[in-house]
Order: sequence, then C-alpha cells, then structure tokens
Amino acid sequence: MLDVCLLGTGGMMPLPYRWLTALMLRYNGKSILIDCGEGTQIALREKGWSPKPVDIICFTHYHADHISGLPGMLLTMGNAERTEPLLLIGPRGLSRTVSALRTIAPELPFEISCMEITEAEQEFFFDGFRLKAFKVNHSVVCYGYSMMIDRAGRFDRERAMEQQIPMKLWSRLQKGETIEEAGRIYTPDMVLGAARKGLKVTYCTDSRPTESIAANAAGSDLLILEGMYGEPEKLAKAKENRHMTMYEAARIAKAAQVPELWLTHYSPSLTYPEEYLGEVRRIFPATVAAKDGRSRELNFSEEELS
Repeated sequence: MLDVCLLGTGGMMPLPYRWLTALMLRYNGKSILIDCGEGTQIALREKGWSPKPVDIICFTHYHADHISGLPGMLLTMGNAERTEPLLLIGPRGLSRTVSALRTIAPELPFEISCMEITEAEQEFFFDGFRLKAFKVNHSVVCYGYSMMIDRAGRFDRERAMEQQIPMKLWSRLQKGETIEEAGRIYTPDMVLGAARKGLKVTYCTDSRPTESIAANAAGSDLLILEGMYGEPEKLAKAKENRHMTMYEAARIAKAAQVPELWLTHYSPSLTYPEEYLGEVRRIFPATVAAKDGRSRELNFSEEELS
C-alpha cells in the first residue's frame, strides 16, 4: 500500500485556507516529501503526521514557494531528537541552496546529504522503490518526479521443487538475489512467476506542457499536475511565466491515459478551482480540483504485466 497526501496546493503565496506546495508519499515505513513550501509543517499536523520520520525530501526547483518551509522543517526534526540521516534530492545547486537556508538552522543532531540531479532524466534506487526525476519547462531548471514500486511475480513452489532448488535458498531468491552454490547458479526467475503490476505516482508543477511529462506519466496510477489558472483568458500569462492551465493539465492526463488527475499549485487569484471543472472534465473526466489534505491509499492489484 502507498499513502499519498497532497499537503499543500497553493502557488506563489500561502492563503488562510491553502498552504504552499508539498506532497507526502509513505510506503513500507519510508516517508518521501516532494517540495516543502511554507506551511508544510502545519499541513502535516493537520493530517496527523509527524515530520520526524521523513526520510527523503525532493525538490522540483528552488523558487521560494517550493522550498521556503525547509529551515523550519529541519529545526522541528532536530527538536524532535531525530538522529537518522536525511537525504535531499534536487537540481544542480542543491548543496549551495541548502547551505544558505541553513544559516538559520545551523546546528542539527542528524546528518544531511544532498544528491543533485545532473541529467535530463535520472533514476534513484532505494529499498523497495525508485524515484525518477525528469526535466520540464519552467523559468528556472525544474523537474517532475515519478515514484515507482516494482513488484515481482508470485513464488512458485512447484517450480522450485521440480528444479530441486534447496529450500534454504527460496527466501533469498524471492528477494531477487542470484546465488551460486555447489557449482550451480540459481536466479530469481527460476522460482518466480510473471511480474505483477506495481504502483506509480507522477507529480509535476511549474511547467509548460512538455512531451516529457506525458511520457513519464504513462502507466501512473495517479497523476498530480499544476493547474495554475482556470480562467481561459490567463493562457497568455501561463505561457509568459512558464506555468500550466487546468485545461493543459487535463490534455496531458488524457494523452498519458492515467486513471485519475489531481490538480494543484493554484494561483492565489484562483479562489474556487472547482468552478472550472465542468470544462476541464470535458477534456479529461477523471479530474479532481484537489484541496489541501487530499489523500489516497493506492493498493496493489494481482494483474500481471503484459
């Protein structure tokens, strides 16, 4: 099961009913935060979650509405007596940016490591899941992210016994390990069935529509995109500032053939995003004008990959 919570849905400035951009993903005891805008700590508290167990924080880019909540978040983690290391991932310049922000959070009881994205598309592998960053089109270097949880096939006991594979090796083979013993090599495919469908969530804000967004969103169980503007007359402004309208986000979701789209990162002028859903849903019916705190539990299916 993968927990998804859109903590903040605002862009540019926080509002009394809308915090700035942040998304939390929780899987198998790990917590991944993407962006950390102002108010993220409050949004976490409203959700009933703690910032202490956050393992990874990813940044799409370094505009203030996506990273201004970091110093306070770090201080709160420190005050909670966190000692586990924290990994930060973001575009080039991450170490420099974090060092500058830590001027007001200089002493922490845990180690921070920074991993900078250096390619147009780059994957990061962790225990049980992977993160893929892909470059998009904003006024500064900016990336979207996909979190992917791959799932191996079911263990086939009969096949293992037919091939006389020692029972003591079964568990290691199920975990993907290749083993050499007594002059024989045992591989996971000898005991596993066809790979099953995993889980995938794709998130992107602050970009004009790009082929990279649709390509990386394909196969996602949930797509989260910015819908900065709903007013049709603001398309020119969206183009000028390298943002996306709700209609453009819907077209990407349609092209990627995802089951559901959550809109986020609204302009402060967009007081009631749901007012524009009628026209947006003509393009992509499964569109949600997300609000702060919108959550979903994504569960595995038994479907085999084609």
